[in-house]
Amino acid sequence: MHTVVVGPSGVTESDVLAVARGGARVELSAEAVAALAASREIVDALAAKPDPVYGVSTGFGALATRHISPELRGRLQRNIVRSHAAGMGPRVEREVVRALMFLRLKTLCSGRTGVRPEVAQTMADVLNAGITPVVHEYGSLGCSGDLAPLSHCALALMGEGDAEGPDGTVRPAGELLAEHGIRAVELREKEGLALLNGTDGMLGMLVMALADLDTLYKSADVTAALTLEALLGTDKVLAPELHAIRPHPGQAASAANMLAVLRDSGLTGHHQDDAPRVQDAYSVRCAPQVAGAGRDTLAHARLVAERELAAAIDNPVVLPEDTSGGARVESNGNFHGAPVAYVLDFLAIAAADLGSIAERRTDRLLDKNRSHGLPPFLADDAGVDSGLMIAQYTQAALVSELKRLAVPASADSIPSSAMQEDHVSMGWSAARKLRTSVDNLTRILAVELYAAARAVELRDGLTPAPATRAVLDALRRAGVEGPGPDRYLAPDLEAADAFVRDGRLVEAVEKVTGPLR
Repeated sequence: MHTVVVGPSGVTESDVLAVARGGARVELSAEAVAALAASREIVDALAAKPDPVYGVSTGFGALATRHISPELRGRLQRNIVRSHAAGMGPRVEREVVRALMFLRLKTLCSGRTGVRPEVAQTMADVLNAGITPVVHEYGSLGCSGDLAPLSHCALALMGEGDAEGPDGTVRPAGELLAEHGIRAVELREKEGLALLNGTDGMLGMLVMALADLDTLYKSADVTAALTLEALLGTDKVLAPELHAIRPHPGQAASAANMLAVLRDSGLTGHHQDDAPRVQDAYSVRCAPQVAGAGRDTLAHARLVAERELAAAIDNPVVLPEDTSGGARVESNGNFHGAPVAYVLDFLAIAAADLGSIAERRTDRLLDKNRSHGLPPFLADDAGVDSGLMIAQYTQAALVSELKRLAVPASADSIPSSAMQEDHVSMGWSAARKLRTSVDNLTRILAVELYAAARAVELRDGLTPAPATRAVLDALRRAGVEGPGPDRYLAPDLEAADAFVRDGRLVEAVEKVTGPLR
């Protein structure tokens, strides 16, 4: 099995995906263990002094003014985990929890948190055993990081609370740790706090959304090309020289993808109408401009993610010796999720617009007044058959929800902790709604694919592009039926959704065109 080695300098997007989705094993590098030990020495030295240090010998948040005596500090760390594990609602997906834990481990290994090496090793052991703490939907305000979700994970390290075992059964975490020979952690100064203070949940969901949207933006270029082809549109608007004079890189990439899909098509430019078409409608002609803007948004979001993946997020943070000669533990605000929250919301806006333009293309395929010779609703016997009329209703409902999900969570803030934490990011909420947006966008593109494929097949006597032919053949092998009398549509749409979701649509095209951009 693939192994991801975590060092003190951060992790990559592919590391997160390997652990969260691929079940990769996790190991700590020798450098990480050394950094952990060195920062722990600093914390132990400060804990032995009479001066109060936040997170080491004081309470937390609005209670930070109380100095905690040495005999109560272990209890203090246990209590913060127990009290902050206050989530409610449905369970969060396994992949999200694994990403959350792995990214917290990344920060521990930076040597900036002051936890002992055995705490980090226990977290790695839990991941490697396939034990997934039960984390709930609600509880994070995205500042100080994802407190409640991380607390549920820390609770499992202590052998408390519930967790899902490798077999998918939820049981007491202590039982699962014992079965896998993992000793529950006895927390010491600063360690409880260090396990809770991070943007790890929202960052993990951002990384996974970026991976999913990479595939979906390529898929959208393919479905837009198939619709253009089915509507007998012109591919002249995709010429590279036209896009070079407006040099947005995403736009150029989308246009190039569409042009590659349409290469050698016998359908483009036929214009079977009473009057010649000078140009296609915006939803067809401007597909590269809209999808391209979304691609550029992805690029910006990936830059933010890369910075955050290299970061060490904790409060307080351990600073090694500097030019003044002394190591310090300092409070800071790096746990605030604003940088991640903003791009999560930005991606939801882009996803909503991409879904909206795809739905408009689908509607055009179904309207006999705008489809340039296709039967109403692509029905076999219109009137007796309704064709894909209600498939577009489903798509429209999904688009409507995407628009609601595009309302930014990060524009909201609600004060907490007796006004000590008086401005929060709501980044966790932005991430949760983006996951729904990605799911809905996949379904929307699946409906366009289903309609465009049927429309192409109804163009008798005209030969589609080789890439289109490859898509049609792969769709039929996947169990998605072609034109014909009305039938139970939901299974076809579900199969089309799976075809887009798992990347088979892009794979079918790339076998003909080579890698899409």
